[in-house]
Amino acid sequence: MFRYLTAGVCSREILFSIQDNKIQNIKFYGGCSGNLQGICRLVEGMDVEEVIEKLRGVRCGNKNTSCPDQLARALASLTKEATG
Repeated sequence: MFRYLTAGVCSREILFSIQDNKIQNIKFYGGCSGNLQGICRLVEGMDVEEVIEKLRGVRCGNKNTSCPDQLARALASLTKEATG
């Protein structure tokens, strides 16, 4: 299970696991419950790179990031760790 502490958004952290390059067991803590439940259901079982591609750069209001962008950043940081 991976734990990512978010920055600049309402959610505080994201927990998830990756199995066969697919996102599993994802849960956001804090933030907009309904929206984040929807995101979790949508990305569950998706390929890591596809989620990064779709969610990277999504903004929330006037913020430079969002909860979906934070998920993309968490996943991107893991792929960087895995490759080098």
